[in-house]
Amino acid sequence: MAVSPVTSAELPARVLLVDDDEVNLLLTSAALRERGFDVTAVASGEAGLQQLVSQFPDVVLLDALMPGLDGFEVCQRLRQLPGQEHTPVLMLTGLDDEASIERAYQAGATDFFIKSTQWSLLAGRLRHLLRAGRTRRELEASKSKLARAQDLARMGSLEWRRVPGSRTGRLEVSAEAQRVFGQTPVRQLSVRQVLRMVERDNRRTLLRMLTETQAHGGVLAADLVITLPDGRVRIVHVEAEPEYSEQGVDEGYTGVVQDVTDRRTAEDKIRHLANYDSLTGLPNRRQLMWRTERALDHARQHGHQCAVLLIDLDRFKLINDTLGHSAGDDMLCEVANRLRACVRHSEQVSEESLDAAGARAHRVLEGAGRLGGDEFIALLPDVHDEQDAQRVAMRILESLREPMLVGGQEWFTTASVGIAMYPRDGLSVLDLLRSSDVAMYAVKAAGRNGAIQYSPMLAGKGREKLELETALYKALERQELVLYYQPKVDVRSARMVGVEALMRWQRGDKLVPPGDFIPLAEESGLIVPMSEWALREAARQAKLWSDSFGFADAIAVNMPSRVVERHDLINHIHAAVSAHGLPHRAIQLELTETGLMKELQNVVSSLHRLNEMGVEIAVDDFGTGYSSLAYLTTLPISELKIDRSFVRDIGVTPQSSAVVTAIIALSRSLGLRVVAEGVESLRQMEVLHRLGCFVMQGFLFSRPLPPLQLEEWLQNTMRPRKAPWMNWQDKEPNVIPLLRPAVGGAGD
Repeated sequence: MAVSPVTSAELPARVLLVDDDEVNLLLTSAALRERGFDVTAVASGEAGLQQLVSQFPDVVLLDALMPGLDGFEVCQRLRQLPGQEHTPVLMLTGLDDEASIERAYQAGATDFFIKSTQWSLLAGRLRHLLRAGRTRRELEASKSKLARAQDLARMGSLEWRRVPGSRTGRLEVSAEAQRVFGQTPVRQLSVRQVLRMVERDNRRTLLRMLTETQAHGGVLAADLVITLPDGRVRIVHVEAEPEYSEQGVDEGYTGVVQDVTDRRTAEDKIRHLANYDSLTGLPNRRQLMWRTERALDHARQHGHQCAVLLIDLDRFKLINDTLGHSAGDDMLCEVANRLRACVRHSEQVSEESLDAAGARAHRVLEGAGRLGGDEFIALLPDVHDEQDAQRVAMRILESLREPMLVGGQEWFTTASVGIAMYPRDGLSVLDLLRSSDVAMYAVKAAGRNGAIQYSPMLAGKGREKLELETALYKALERQELVLYYQPKVDVRSARMVGVEALMRWQRGDKLVPPGDFIPLAEESGLIVPMSEWALREAARQAKLWSDSFGFADAIAVNMPSRVVERHDLINHIHAAVSAHGLPHRAIQLELTETGLMKELQNVVSSLHRLNEMGVEIAVDDFGTGYSSLAYLTTLPISELKIDRSFVRDIGVTPQSSAVVTAIIALSRSLGLRVVAEGVESLRQMEVLHRLGCFVMQGFLFSRPLPPLQLEEWLQNTMRPRKAPWMNWQDKEPNVIPLLRPAVGGAGD
């Protein structure tokens, strides 16, 4: 069973008894032990002091008269020992004269007791001293804790008393309060000394407040900015309440004083963080909204115009991705500095400063701020016309054209600026931001690095784009997306050797071409679910054709690189073909060369896994990427498609013919199939055939067709061999100058 520890209150009180009389020493110690005391008895003052050095008794009994060191001397020395300042000392003597009693108290004795055999009375006196000593220690500990707490809180107490005939009265402050005022507790502070610490400009205001508070008997609460004797500037909070005598007479004030400098600094910092951007130091969105609201209020009252300029850095993402976010932050800071120089920028603006500024108060609202990311705002609270705003925009663009030192190198950046005017382009802050945003995106669409004023026509274009994006979101749900198929033809055997699936949007009775909605799908992220749908639909159609006329070739599906790099693409392809019992080779993926090179590192592993499954990879628009050809030897590519821009001019310009010849030769050396896109004339087909490219697609053979029309094309055109291009070999071959016929074929 656990035994509870014994507290100090339950232990016997320790008594040090010092007496040169052996008999008295023996009798007194025995009597005290019988009454529950723990007694240590010594026979001389010297021995008593040695004991006090090594132990701390609860109470000391001293014989007043002893040879050598008497009790008075021992008591004096005891009080000088560390930790013994407040130990209860009871002086024992046979003397009862007042002189000895006075001498005992002067030596530091706590109490005086006449020697006698009244042991119970002595024990009672000792217990009284112990209780008094314990109470004193508790009070001292409480006082110490209070002083420590006040020191930690940088707080102290003060009292101010009225003194007849004195204008300032008498001020009494605690030691802790002295430290708050930067003083040592050697001498008391006066009211005049405190007033001298207050800044001269605020001293008269403080005196007036003190006079009014005293006259009305109110509570004093004020923050004083004072300069300490060592030159430090601190903020001190003073709070005091009036005190009244029993007769209800106002006697003065009692209160506390506290150093609140750190708190006020923290509050100011929080206030600054809430209103200013932590990176650039410019006003943030919250502060900008407030400033613009105040500017619009003033414009309504006085009938003038104001302008909002939305500034978006061009291609800032490239800086972040190339040089890192640290370099991007450096550029944002430099842009912020240049914007400050382009407008009459006011850093700190508040309601108080606006009230103090008078009739031209709205001018202090002008400034630049950071809206977020790489977007900034320039607020012009008073402009004569739109030309004023345009001049500021041009000044901003000109300042940004100067090179910036970022990451140890010089870099250039440009910006797109949208301008909105009050009241023409909006009556509220949100309206102006929306209008300037529309104008800014119009600059982006026009090629960036410029400034445009908002107009309703721009809003119409933006609204049309937004409506198209909203409708595109619903197109998947409503099953409005369809696939058209353009055949790949082997001109040697005059047969179809595969098809390319091309996405169309059947929006009502209108067929939306891919150029109108594919870029929007990529921008919004819808391209991912749309591509997954295309895989499922192509696999479904391959199964239908397989059952209908024995189709066993691959359907090529265009796939953006952002979809290829997803880890779940393999699962989507596997699920699409498995649902219809098709092999993985039934689906071919086409990636543009530009997209492939842009995300090469991210798609390499995915392409290898797809190839291991049996899915072939084709590179679309080959020759337009202007990039390294090393990827052709490292990626599992099966097919290259010559871009239509080279096919269009083949046989007309030597350059196009040379590029096509090089692509065919490269494909042949790497063992890759080569397909020519955009073949529209017999001349193009003849030249490609002579150069060694035999698989082609284009309007010469067929436009992209719905599935049923493609079947009709096969039935009515391909099988009866009724197409005009099928008999080209029976005619006299054209002589094409400057061309060298290719040997062999890369289309086998």
